[in-house]
Amino acid sequence: MNEISQDLRDALLKLQKTEITEHHVYLLLARRMTGENKKILERIARDEKRHSDTWRRYTKTGVRPNFLLVACYLFLAFIFGVTFAIKIMERGEKNAEKTYSSLEEKIPEAGTIMREEEEHEAELVNLIDEERLKYVGSMVLGLNDALVELTGALAGFTFALAESSIVGVAGLITGVAATLSMAASEYLSQRSEKGELNPVKAAVYTGIAYLITVTLLVAP
Repeated sequence: MNEISQDLRDALLKLQKTEITEHHVYLLLARRMTGENKKILERIARDEKRHSDTWRRYTKTGVRPNFLLVACYLFLAFIFGVTFAIKIMERGEKNAEKTYSSLEEKIPEAGTIMREEEEHEAELVNLIDEERLKYVGSMVLGLNDALVELTGALAGFTFALAESSIVGVAGLITGVAATLSMAASEYLSQRSEKGELNPVKAAVYTGIAYLITVTLLVAP
């Protein structure tokens, strides 16, 4: 195997890290699935590991996965569902495919890996019809309202109150009250629309998203 330039090596190291990171993500997500979906994710995880090993033959360097990114995807899967996490991750694949295309002339395996990644994308498009994905609108509503309403309230508390601990407590109380209010509003909204969404579940997802945002804003 011929020596490669430093620029090419850097590009391959980046791909290698991405592939090994996605290997761990798919492997962990597969544990949350059953049946055919589980088998598909496990096979894709094996493919990602093989891709990483291919790049390692060129870089001659082992890399560790980005465990922070792995944790982020697992958090997204826990809150919004496996499908949501996978679709977010697959957006990053678009940039990787462009890199594979540019490497195809220099690295023979790049074309094969690019085609396999495209096959993965096609398999994942209709992989799972998760209930939680239907309620993303309710989650986004809770997230957006919490950001708008609570940031304003916290700014006011900060100017009015001297102690940061008091500001935090006041913000938390306000946030919990607003969470209950938002959940109730979403319940009444879905009930009046009589759509396919369950009003109680929509209210719960809105409340959870709102409360998580409140916690993250108040914590500092």
